[in-house]
Amino acid sequence: MEHATPIDLDTWPRRQHFAHYLHASPCTYALTVEVDVTDFVAAVRASGRRTYVAQIWALAAIVNRRDEFRLCVDEAGAPAVWDRVHPAFTVFHPETETFSCLWVAFDPDFAAFHDAAVRTIAEHSASGDFFPQGEPPRNTFDVSSVPWTSFTGFALNIEKGWAHLAPIVTLGRYVERDGRVLLPVALQLHHAAADGFHAARFVNELRDLLADGSWLAGPAPAAR
Repeated sequence: MEHATPIDLDTWPRRQHFAHYLHASPCTYALTVEVDVTDFVAAVRASGRRTYVAQIWALAAIVNRRDEFRLCVDEAGAPAVWDRVHPAFTVFHPETETFSCLWVAFDPDFAAFHDAAVRTIAEHSASGDFFPQGEPPRNTFDVSSVPWTSFTGFALNIEKGWAHLAPIVTLGRYVERDGRVLLPVALQLHHAAADGFHAARFVNELRDLLADGSWLAGPAPAAR
C-alpha cells in the first residue's frame, strides 16, 4: 500500500503559497499546449506498442518525478506527498458512447506497465460500469483522451474541487502542420500544488521524454 510522507511546514518553502491557494483564495488553472510527437509516433509504431498506453506511461513517469504532482492532504488537512501515484484513465465504449475509468499501477519499466495496462483494458473492455475495478485508489491522477478532435484550449470545471491537488491531463487528436505531428495536451493543476513554473517544466519534460523513443523498445530511462 502506498504511503504519503507528511511535509514539514517549518521548512517547506511553499507553505505560504499552499495555504493561500488552498484556503484564502482557492484556485485551479489549465494550460493547453501542442507537443511535437513526430519522433514518438514513428517510434511507437515501430515498437508495436499501443499509443495510448505509451502516452499514459509517459505522463505518469513525469508526474512521479516531481513532488508537486504527488501532493495530497491527509485526514487532518495537512500537506503530504505520495511515494508513488498511478494513472487512472478513460477507455471509450463506442457501442454505448460511454466510457469506463480504469487504473493501472505505475511501473518505471515501460514494458511491464504496458503489458499490465493492455491486460486491464482487455479485461474490462465489455464493462458498462463507470469504475469496473471499483473506486480508484486515492493516489491516482486522471488522464483522458479526446481523439476525435484537436483543440487549442480545454478546461474542467469541478464543483467543490478545491481539495483536488492531483494533476488532470487531457489529450487530443494529432494534428499535422509543416510536416510535424502535434499532440494537444491540456494540463489542469491546483495552484496550491504548482505554479506556472512547474506547469512549464512538466510540459518541457514531457516533450523531451516523447522525443526520446528509446524507452518504447527497451528499459525505461532513469528518472532525473
